[in-house]
Formats: sequence, C-alpha cells, structure tokens
Amino acid sequence: MGQLIDGVWSSEDLRIRSADGSFVRSESPWRRWITADGSSGFKAEPGRYHLYVNVGCPWAYRTVLFRRLKELDEVISMSCTNPAAGPEGWTFRGEDGRSLDDFTGLDQVHQVYTCADPKFTGRVTVPVLWDKQRQTIVNNESSEIIRMLNREFDAWGRADLDYYPEALRSEIDAINETVYAHVNNGVYRCGFAGTQEAYEAAYEALFATLDELEELLGRQRFLVGNTLTEADWRFLSTLLRFDLAYYGLFRCNRQRLVDFEHLWAYARDLYQYPGVAETVDVDAFKGIYWSRSGLVPKGPEIDWWLPHGRASL
Repeated sequence: MGQLIDGVWSSEDLRIRSADGSFVRSESPWRRWITADGSSGFKAEPGRYHLYVNVGCPWAYRTVLFRRLKELDEVISMSCTNPAAGPEGWTFRGEDGRSLDDFTGLDQVHQVYTCADPKFTGRVTVPVLWDKQRQTIVNNESSEIIRMLNREFDAWGRADLDYYPEALRSEIDAINETVYAHVNNGVYRCGFAGTQEAYEAAYEALFATLDELEELLGRQRFLVGNTLTEADWRFLSTLLRFDLAYYGLFRCNRQRLVDFEHLWAYARDLYQYPGVAETVDVDAFKGIYWSRSGLVPKGPEIDWWLPHGRASL
C-alpha cells in the first residue's frame, strides 16, 4: 500500500524492512489523547468523536470491539471502509461509485488525513479517531484508542467494565509486549519478510510464543490469571484471523489455531462473550487479506460456538 507525500497520494509500496529482510512496522504519528475532564484539550463528549475503521484489519478491529464491549455505539460514530484496499489505499467507495462514508462523503481515508494536515507525509492507516469539533485527527494508534474507550467515556458507557485495571497494569503491559512482538505483529513479520532467514526467525518466535501461551492457558482462564483484560482482547484480534489468513497466506503453517487444545478453547471463550460475535465479519476478514490474490477461499469452516469448558479454570 502507498502513502501520502506532502499531501499527495503515492502508490509506491513503502513497506519498511531492515537490513536482514525483517519487516518493520512504522510508528503511528497521531498520538493525542481524549480525557474525561478535557485536560488534554480533547474532552470526552457524546457525539463529538468519530472512528474510521476497516473491520478486517486486526488493529482497527480492536477499536470496533472495545466500542461494542463498552457500549459506546451511540456515543462514538463509526465509518467502515471496503474490506480490500484500492489503488489509493483504504476506500469508502461502493460498487455504484458513491461514498460509503455517511459522515463526510469522502471516498478515501487519505482524504481524512489531508483534512487534518494538507501537507501530511506518511502511511495512511486505520483506525483513525477524528474530532468533529476541532476537525482534526486525535489519534491513529489502536493500542491507545482502546484505552481511551476503556476509561474516558465511562459517563456514557459501561463504567463497570475496566479492561485495564490499575492493580494489573504491569502484568497486562508485560504480556501485551510479548504478544505484540511475536504474535500480533509476528504474523506480519512472517508474511512480509524479505528473506528466508527473516521469515524463519519470525516463524520460530511466533510458534514458541504460542506454545508458551498454550501451556499458560492450560492452567488459567485468561492471560492475566482469571481476570478478563485488554490483553485478551488484543490477542483475540489475531486469533480470529489465524486460520482464515495467517496460516496459509502468511505461511504461519506449523499448525492451525484449532489444533491447539487450550488456545482454541480460550479463543472460543472470548468469542462467546456477549457482544463479541456480532463484531466478527468473516467475509471482511478474508477480503482484506485474500482479495489481491484474485480468489477468496470459501473455507475453512470454523465452529466458534462449540462449548469451551473454560469456566472451571
């Protein structure tokens, strides 16, 4: 996918790789924060903010999931792009040529970026958290957006649900760091590696981590003991797509998710949590990864509603 250069779209593929061929994910440039009291300059208010997402994208999906879990659907509006990126990146254009973005009527997410900064240079990613009042992007880093959704809008959402409780933050941060490096981003380090050596290093780290988590989840229900936290939802975002895309397309093919006893039961446990299943769009998941190949696979058939038996842990 291309990028903006001084506000002009360039279709050149600008994925970053290190000298050894390893895929390097670029940093999100918009890192401002919404706070309940407005001390940051962005005050949490119903109807003020808008999310731009692609529900197939695992990073954007985190925000879709938290918006639903915290029951903020009526508080923060949302626009979804087409599953597959077009010649100008993420697009809202429907088959009839009309914009699918009811909020602005724009066709491309890169237009949202240039509305905020007409001379922006960099990659155009989702999610994007937009401030309707100040007409600018607040943040485009999913890990930070979900923390805003988790806490700053509690006056209107599920204040009783805290997925980043203060007493567990150090443990959550530690497991997030491992899962991000070797699983969330690890599958991309496999799929986008530029050399055999870089691919195999990422592959080994991915499955070594999955083996460790398989053992951990054989002893406890969630990643941080028996408390459901942000860490579990971040992990689920990758697990939902593993057998659909990463196993085959990204060559993460030592074994499927459904071949892990505890990881597979754990993933079903999370999927069956109230509100989660309705955020899962399998066609969108497949579309974002497989559409460029010209053919989208019909399978695999995965029954996420099988009993998980995790409540006894």
